[in-house]
Amino acid sequence: MCGIVGYIGPQEATPIVLEGLKRLEYRGYDSAGIATISQGKVSVRRAEGKLINLEKTLAERPLVGQPGIGHTRWATHGRPSETNAHPHNAGGFVVVHNGIIENYLDLKDLLREQGHVFSSETDTEIIAHLVEEHYKACGDFEAAVRKTLEDVRGAYAVAIICEQEPGKLIAAKQGSPLVVGKGQGEFFVASDIPAMLSHTREMVFLDDGEVVVFTADAMAISTLAGTPLEKKPKTITWSPVMAEKDGYRHFMLKEIYEQPRAIADTIAGRIRNGHSGVFLADIGLADDYLKGLERVYIVACGTSWHAALVGKFLIEKHARIPVEVDIASEFRYRNPLVTDRTLTLVISQSGETADTLAALQESHDKGGKVLAICNVVESSIARKSDGVIYTHAGPEIGVASTKAFTTQLVALFLFAFYLGRLRGNLDPEVGRSMLEALVSLPRKVEECLELNAAIEEAAQGLMHVRDFLYLGRGNQYPIALEGALKLKEISYIHAEGYPAGEMKHGPIALIDEQLPVVVIAPHNETMDKVAANMEEVQARGGRVVAVTDRAAAGLAGKAEIVLTVPSIVDDLMPVLTSIPMQLLAYHIAVLKGTDVDQPRNLAKSVTVE
Repeated sequence: MCGIVGYIGPQEATPIVLEGLKRLEYRGYDSAGIATISQGKVSVRRAEGKLINLEKTLAERPLVGQPGIGHTRWATHGRPSETNAHPHNAGGFVVVHNGIIENYLDLKDLLREQGHVFSSETDTEIIAHLVEEHYKACGDFEAAVRKTLEDVRGAYAVAIICEQEPGKLIAAKQGSPLVVGKGQGEFFVASDIPAMLSHTREMVFLDDGEVVVFTADAMAISTLAGTPLEKKPKTITWSPVMAEKDGYRHFMLKEIYEQPRAIADTIAGRIRNGHSGVFLADIGLADDYLKGLERVYIVACGTSWHAALVGKFLIEKHARIPVEVDIASEFRYRNPLVTDRTLTLVISQSGETADTLAALQESHDKGGKVLAICNVVESSIARKSDGVIYTHAGPEIGVASTKAFTTQLVALFLFAFYLGRLRGNLDPEVGRSMLEALVSLPRKVEECLELNAAIEEAAQGLMHVRDFLYLGRGNQYPIALEGALKLKEISYIHAEGYPAGEMKHGPIALIDEQLPVVVIAPHNETMDKVAANMEEVQARGGRVVAVTDRAAAGLAGKAEIVLTVPSIVDDLMPVLTSIPMQLLAYHIAVLKGTDVDQPRNLAKSVTVE
């Protein structure tokens, strides 16, 4: 949520900052603003709503100068408005902030007693006033910022400029993501990599409690206490083109179609010669430790939690270890039973999800080890975990996760295979056939994408309904949950996912001639039971949309619409059945005219609780 962009260097700041904010739109926002310094004076422009409104303001009242900072805000404290939009200015000290200052009311009362007057409802404004107050006492911008950050409690990523020392930009991080870009004689700072990719690929990832002070030709990173730090830049291999729509109508559709490539990249280099085993270079956990595991927790939020549910099936089946799946926001508050023989597997696309980070810390505090499945190299979760399995999906801009989800499923498959072979529970010949199937997966995803036209046509007859029910059994139940979530997220149609076997325990009461029921029924040991569910829906006038594979194509008489994916081993079938779920949600949303890439009230990365 929210997006920060800062620039210091020889160029005009406003175009660079505005471009960066556009590349962060996927994070979700309700207002935006930019501030620059020109001839020793700060100027601020802000607007409620989308960036086009800020651009209109800038066309009427241009901003020149450098350094510059910008922000896209997602409201936490105070309603969306121009007044509450960032940047906030107090006495020439201007700040943009992502996060939540937990003690802002106490600080605000204290500052009011000292004569400060506030113009917004936000927690962020107190940061600018605190810097102003501390500057009065010490006369040094950097020292005033450090004293301010010692005063505040909570999560923050901040970028600050000031009239008093116009040649500096200061940024700091605690619990919210912040990345530094190192260019040729210029520097950038932003909430995420895509904001800077068109200018540099040399990135420095800040850790919690770190401060960076920029001048036009240098940067200095230190701890909050002032201890200097040496941090080498990492070269990011994503190209700027990967973050563009590349001719697709929406980022979401582009990312759906990128899945064959993303899955192939996630597999690449991880299968041993002759399909004899799996190689996980960054797993970071000793084989003896993994052999001695007694329990695995998989912890995640949202779509990643649905991937975790599939992971439970895979790990228990192949490694024969009990697995519990937790929503991250619940895990940390229930005093989980973690020991030194417990592995916590955390899943996060961004690597910055606040609740998942807190769950990671909870596991470490109790003496357990943590393995991450993550898409973003050098993200907070990746750095704080004992090991990591990267999903090489590339940047995912659309808020509704697609390629991140399917590559998470592939990463879970690889880990379950690795663990199963290590613990002696997976027969080599069975394993070889499983890896042969994995190698075929990208091609079979391409075949699934050939359903696009049929799904678009089906969406035209489904777009006006008010409710959907999604049913799946076994490892397809999480895909039912994911299909329902996708539809809710981007089309705003109410949808529920259920285990098919639970239909008689409540959801059957909802079925009438208006209710579409999406039934995921590949050919496996439960197909006959799921087919019986379809007949029960038909008997009550419900509309059945069946997603099946070629081996179970005989379901045509039991459904109004049948979408047929290729056949593959059951462990990998959730990847293939996910594709129709994504395309159906996408086309219904497009027909309804919703904002597919930036659905209302949602943010790509939930970096505050």
